[in-house]
Parts: sequence; structure tokens; C-alpha cells
Amino acid sequence: MIYFLAQWAATAIALWASTYIFNGIRFESASALAISALLLGFANAIVKPLLILLTLPLTVLSLGFFLLIINALVLMLVSSMVKGFAISGFGTAFFASIFISIISIFINTILVGDITIWKSTNNGPWV
Repeated sequence: MIYFLAQWAATAIALWASTYIFNGIRFESASALAISALLLGFANAIVKPLLILLTLPLTVLSLGFFLLIINALVLMLVSSMVKGFAISGFGTAFFASIFISIISIFINTILVGDITIWKSTNNGPWV
């Protein structure tokens, strides 16, 4: 439960910070920000894996670049679902999704401590 709250707080802080970096992102209220952070977490957990699976051939052909487009589309989906959260266009969503991801990882590391992005299970001679 604490991990969930920390992740929600990190996403909310990253969304709030993105309003100061990108002119095309706007929240009308703090409740719109909180709901957007919660919905973005659910969308990243449920919708994003489905999109990744459906677009796997395109992602492989683009060497993973299409994952950045999926991130932007998920962010635009959340903005269309939450009244009081507006994004001006795809370009803003694209760069804001990268910014939000980086800031969220940084804040999660501070709040929770040990967040492993990738962990090797290989116990070979190169470990």
C-alpha cells in the first residue's frame, strides 16, 4: 500500500512539474491533478501493456522507438478522460511523457528507496 501511495505521489509531482516545463499542459484544479495521476497509473498498468502487445511488430521494427509514442498516447488518453486536464497536442504529450517518466523514476527512488529498473538473474562469470 505504501508503494502504491509513493508511486501515486511521484506521478502527481511529475505531472505538476510538467505544467511548469511545458506550456501545453494545464490543470484546472488540484483534484484534476490527483485524479489524472491516479488514472495515469491505472492506464500504465492496464492499457499500456495491451497497446504494447498489439503493436509489438511495429515496436520491433522501430527498435523500441514506438514505445515512446505509446507513452504519449496513454498520456493523451488520460487527458481526454479527466475534465480539467488539457494537453495542447501530440508533440507536447510526447516530450512530456518522457519528462514525466524520468521525474517519476527519480522521485520513486527517493521516496521508496530501492527501485530496480532491471535486475540480472544470470549468475554467470561476468556478474
